[in-house]
This record gives sequence, structure tokens and C-alpha cells, in this order.
Amino acid sequence: MADSGGGVSDAEVAGGGSVVRRRPRRRRRLVILGVVVLLLASLPWLWTTLAARGHVYAEADAPAADVVIVLGTAVATDRQRPGERLAGRLETAAELVTSGRAEVVLVSGDGGGTSGDEPAVMTAHLTGLGVDARRVVADPFGLDTYDSCTRAREVYGVQRALIVTQSYHLSRAVTLCRHLGLDVDGVTARCDDCGPFLLAEKSVRDYFASGKAAWDAVRGRPPAVRSPADPAVRDALRG
Repeated sequence: MADSGGGVSDAEVAGGGSVVRRRPRRRRRLVILGVVVLLLASLPWLWTTLAARGHVYAEADAPAADVVIVLGTAVATDRQRPGERLAGRLETAAELVTSGRAEVVLVSGDGGGTSGDEPAVMTAHLTGLGVDARRVVADPFGLDTYDSCTRAREVYGVQRALIVTQSYHLSRAVTLCRHLGLDVDGVTARCDDCGPFLLAEKSVRDYFASGKAAWDAVRGRPPAVRSPADPAVRDALRG
């Protein structure tokens, strides 16, 4: 018989104990669910990281290829010069050409970008670094990494190439290009302004960008701009 006074019954105590026991179980389930979600979210990043292994080189150790692809990024505020990171990519590509490890540079970026005409700025900077203008081919519709890789193969007929970008972006670029049928090796671009905070910020951004890369690869997304075959790379190699 329940106590009619202000005390707590045995049933209430037992019920309270079951609630206490349920809470740790709920926490464990939430922790397990969080770990599972994190692992699933990390799969695209793991794919881009692991698939690029053995195909990423420092500038001094880069192998040879006829073509080096330089991926575009923001130009300087005057819209005439490359930004710091883009300049680093172009300096690395120029060194690959002058050292004889590549013959032609395919600069691939957004010709109508918010910061300016990336391929035009890239071309001008390369010639200023001593690269013969006849060895530079510009693709103004490399609107992102996926498009740059697809168009290099489908439009410009590139089969084997080096690809140049900064370390935080390189594995994703190499993996996408190889997935799309290009035999590429990545070369880490110079990055004089890449301090630890910038590298951390860009690495986090690339972690999330790998999800889009994997989705584009799975569904076989066509490039944003379709173009007919362009012999410019072939002609530059012959020249």
C-alpha cells in the first residue's frame, strides 16, 4: 500500500532508476550516431585523399609530361595581375616548362570571373615569366576543378598532364582528373602567403568541397559549357 504521507514510494524510486539508466543509453546512441554521420561525411574526402596517393609531387620531384594544367583562382584587385596563390601556381608551371619537364601550359579558369578574366591574366603573367606565348593555351570555361579536368580531355584532347595547384587543393584535383580519364600527376604550387591559419581554412573548405566533387563524379555531370574540339594544345606541341 502506498504511503499516504510526503515520502517517495518504492515504485517511484524504481521508476526514477530506470530513467537514470535510460539516459546513458541515449547518450551512447547519440555518440554512435554522431560518429557514423562523421564517417559518412568524410568518405568523399577520404576518396580524394587516398586516390591521389602516389600521384602528388613537390616541384623539384615532378615527372615529365607534355602538358601542364594550371587551375585558375582569384586575380588581384586591379584585375590585371594574379593574386598571390595564382601567381604561385604560374611560377611553378613556368619552372616546369623552363626546366624541360613540360612543353605546353593549359591555363584553365573563369574568363568572366567576379575578380577578372583569369585565363587572360594567367597568360600574360606566364609570358612575363619567360614562357613563349605560343606554348600557352587558355580555356576560359574552366569554371571549377571538375570542368577544367573534363574540358582538358574532351575539348583539348589532353591525355597525359601535370596539374598545378596548392597543397590543400591538389589531391581533389588529381583525383577528379584521374576519375575523368586523364593520366595526371599533381605538382604542389608555390604559396608564399600560405601561413598555418590560411592552410587550415582552405583545408576545411576543401574537406567540404570533396563532397560536391564526389557527387559530380558519381552522376557524371557534364561541364557547364560545352565546346567543340579545339586543336590548340596539339598545335602548340607541334610548334
